[in-house]
Amino acid sequence: MQRRDLVKKIVVGSTAIALAPVASLATCGASPKQALKGNINHSVCRWTYDFLSLDELCQAVKKLGFAAIDLVGPKDWPLLKQYGIYSSMCNGAEISLTEGWNNKQYHPTLVKNYTEHINLVAKAGYKNLICFSGSRKGMDDETGLKNCVEGLQQVISLAEKKGVIVQMELLNSKVDHKDYMCDRSNWGIELCKRLSSPNFKLLYDIYHMQIDEGDVIRTIQNHHEYFGHYHTGGVPGRHEINDTQELYYPAIMKAILQTGFKDYVAQEFIPTGKDNNEKIQSLKQAILTCDV
Repeated sequence: MQRRDLVKKIVVGSTAIALAPVASLATCGASPKQALKGNINHSVCRWTYDFLSLDELCQAVKKLGFAAIDLVGPKDWPLLKQYGIYSSMCNGAEISLTEGWNNKQYHPTLVKNYTEHINLVAKAGYKNLICFSGSRKGMDDETGLKNCVEGLQQVISLAEKKGVIVQMELLNSKVDHKDYMCDRSNWGIELCKRLSSPNFKLLYDIYHMQIDEGDVIRTIQNHHEYFGHYHTGGVPGRHEINDTQELYYPAIMKAILQTGFKDYVAQEFIPTGKDNNEKIQSLKQAILTCDV
């Protein structure tokens, strides 16, 4: 009944924003701004709403009552600051998802990039910087772990000094990122243990880990100290986190909240609406669903 009531509330508040053009978001109807509980720090991933300019996305985010965007690099931080929006997961230091810390040939470039970006992130007043393991390419887990430790140790001391948390994203290798090495939470947790730094954590992507290992809530409960950030997404399909998919996000958010987590949960679903207004409405619904 709670979920049914939530859906009713969303529908009642949706008409005005669904009809309003992006250019005039200020004229939309009631936003969830007053209703947000403040327990979860909400964000949205830039790339999933790249059909909007960053300026338009900033307007939408402000209208919907939260103030953070994930996966934005240094060149766009000035625009975020104009809107008072936080860069909740910075990017731009990585080479690619497939060319990462598990391969020594990329270490010189990655050390240079991350040294530069850690300084930029700290100077801008942010704290989270994403990284990736890279693809296996025939490499075994143990070699990958050793290589990641060897490479990351060259930048972690700087991250500690600057107060920046380097976060490796967990991605599924079953559907979306074939051959990606950091595709299980236990592998990433082992890497955290070996690095033994409070400034290296895992970006736990709920969508990806549901696909590759499931047992999401228990994993969060048992290993939350290694998770510094969360991403959402509907399974299957990576679309809206509503009743078309198999995960029940209110329960997941409650589990995250109960661990004492204080950082950001970012929406990373690909909206399916027929126009921009419907897609913005999907974001509004997702924020309300996760606002436990």
